[in-house]
Amino acid sequence: MIILGASGSIGINALAIAERYKLPIEVLGVGKNIALLNTQILRFQPKAVIIANPNDKKYITQDFKGKIYTGDDGILQAIKEAESKLVINALVGFIGLAPTLCAIDCGKNVALANKESLVVGGDCINMRHIIPIDSEHFSLSYLLNFNKTPRPFRNLYITASGGAFRDIPIETIHNQNAENALKHPNWKMGQKITIDSATMVNKLFEILEAYWLFGSKNLNAFIERNSHIHALVEFWDGSVVAHFANANMQLPIAYAICFGLGLEEEFLRDFKDNQRSIIEHLNFQNINYKFENIDTKRYPLWNLKDKLLENPKLGLILNAANEVAVEAFLQNSIVFGEIQKLVQDALNAFKNPDFNDIKSIQSLDLKVREYTKAHLL
Repeated sequence: MIILGASGSIGINALAIAERYKLPIEVLGVGKNIALLNTQILRFQPKAVIIANPNDKKYITQDFKGKIYTGDDGILQAIKEAESKLVINALVGFIGLAPTLCAIDCGKNVALANKESLVVGGDCINMRHIIPIDSEHFSLSYLLNFNKTPRPFRNLYITASGGAFRDIPIETIHNQNAENALKHPNWKMGQKITIDSATMVNKLFEILEAYWLFGSKNLNAFIERNSHIHALVEFWDGSVVAHFANANMQLPIAYAICFGLGLEEEFLRDFKDNQRSIIEHLNFQNINYKFENIDTKRYPLWNLKDKLLENPKLGLILNAANEVAVEAFLQNSIVFGEIQKLVQDALNAFKNPDFNDIKSIQSLDLKVREYTKAHLL
């Protein structure tokens, strides 16, 4: 398999699953963390690696005799030249879209953790090649496919933790800084997704992902503070089923890898014969579960949900403006509340986005970024 974003939390967990099932790694891709890459090279023996900067080639361990690709073009070249049938796309941000499209064009399956691929380019992606890694979409897929005979559903629900500011006084949220926003209550994640959890942009992304993956606009989200219930499906017969699991990404990653490589039988046999779980089992004692509506006074960007479902192409505008705003916030150039204003301003300026291929997507993405940068406070 190919792992893009091997130095991040998803990539590291994917390597742990590959090691458990003794699956070979053909290509490892990282950004700037060459020290970790060198450790991974020695442990997993990939045939090729991808790094962001060609000047970092000299830092790669001399024991590595495989091919070294560099930059964004190197990612695409590696995908085209690799024999692997599965690409794990754990890249962060808009940069992940082109590799997703490239992998599909090459006939490969994509285990997708890169939210932006669907948020921005869902209209251009063949969903038959996509296996979601997000815990919410994995859970929805698990629930919908549990029986071989599909049942018509009425509503799909995903859950949110509420992020770092779910309990502080609302009037103090606007002026919060990055240090405080990065204190996620339940998950250990990268910086950007942790900020997106605090603004609820991450949940907007996941609503759009669910729209493209499951073909429904009957979507909503609730806060579930334990991050144990990841998704629910309400059926037309009046019943509701929920997916419970500990907050551990190895579960959806394992399913994505094994199903993406066609190893379902081996995967299920491991459970039956060895009776070992992928993650720790839940202990239901002394745990209280409740669902809370997402308060739009605390999370004003959640007001955008219905607007985005009415016109899913607005996901491009949302993502581009949000990436610029979050980067500025992480650099302490703006305070937390200004993320919302920058995103809203961009959506007001680009109300009817029109695109149909990667070039037109990239062109509009650049315009939105330039607009948002010009409006940084």
